[in-house]
Amino acid sequence: MAENFVSTSTISRDNLVSGNFPLVTENGTVLAGQNLTRGTLLGKIELSGKVVKSLAAADDGSQHPYAILARDVDASLEDRGGEWYLAGQFNQEKVIFGTGHTVASTKAALRDLSIFLEAVSKE
Repeated sequence: MAENFVSTSTISRDNLVSGNFPLVTENGTVLAGQNLTRGTLLGKIELSGKVVKSLAAADDGSQHPYAILARDVDASLEDRGGEWYLAGQFNQEKVIFGTGHTVASTKAALRDLSIFLEAVSKE
């Protein structure tokens, strides 16, 4: 007789997602050489389609914010699969910005992508 297995996981409220705007996710490849944390602002490399932490000084397309990482990904040694948000409402204090990016420098561009950054009141 087959045994019944129950899968459990722990949900940690990190307050990255901050509102009721629908979340849209996408799966793809995170480029090797990075260990990224949930909430990292991502850019997409034009030639490969892989994502990296978006840095303002990049010149491969990834300088343009593309998405926000949904789950931690350790791609330190090799490319890894990952999941990120293409749309949603996020706590701007929880988003991890790469060098040269800030809330002010990315908010308008992200809004055009249906990624909304907002200040969340502390209760």
